[in-house]
Amino acid sequence: MQQNPNQKPTWGSATFGSFNQPDQIAFIHRVYAWMCGGLVITAFIAYWVGNSATLKHFILGNMFIFYGLMIVELIAVIFLASMVHKISATLAAVVFLLYAALNGFTLSIIFLLYTISSIGSVFIITAGIFGGMSIYGYVTKKDLTTIGNFAIMGLLGLILAMIVNIFLQNNMVSFILSCIGVVIFVLLTAYDTQKLKWLYSIGRTEGNDGEKKEAINGALTLYLDFINLFLDLLRILGKRK
Repeated sequence: MQQNPNQKPTWGSATFGSFNQPDQIAFIHRVYAWMCGGLVITAFIAYWVGNSATLKHFILGNMFIFYGLMIVELIAVIFLASMVHKISATLAAVVFLLYAALNGFTLSIIFLLYTISSIGSVFIITAGIFGGMSIYGYVTKKDLTTIGNFAIMGLLGLILAMIVNIFLQNNMVSFILSCIGVVIFVLLTAYDTQKLKWLYSIGRTEGNDGEKKEAINGALTLYLDFINLFLDLLRILGKRK
């Protein structure tokens, strides 16, 4: 049955159907181009700040500036995730790039905590795991909804446990939470990749900018999966200075 162009597609039919048409492949390429662009911006700024004594002192040496940046980036990601269907594709792109840049400033702290060689090694490991799970999520015919919902519920529990551990300051608990985080974001990577097929179908119902906005929406989700997977692996495998 042909999909009504004005009707939002359902998850199953949009996710498990054929996904080999040129425009669909172009959408996937656009998603990963945006995600990789965001990661490049974040990595460049984090490295730049981490290797600049002046910027390190200004940003990481001042708690008001550091936490102020974290608050602004939190506002940016919440705004983009909740308003992506209501704003223009251009504004969505600007907010996504702004968030990636702000994340670079705050993530620069890892260069104070870990050696550059271990950061690079963990990044390569993260890219390999992320790539493998993305391919699985893309090609599998299995419905990953249950796994995705389980991972999302686990993420909520993980966040609560991390908040509690801020006060406990227990290193063993922190290690265990990082291991759990790796499992959660590995599962979410596969689920969110499969979800791109659904986002593409939704984008086609949203007018000229629909696919562009959904590409940025998908890129943001995968970007967050990658960054969080990287940070959890870094806490486990990273060599501290």
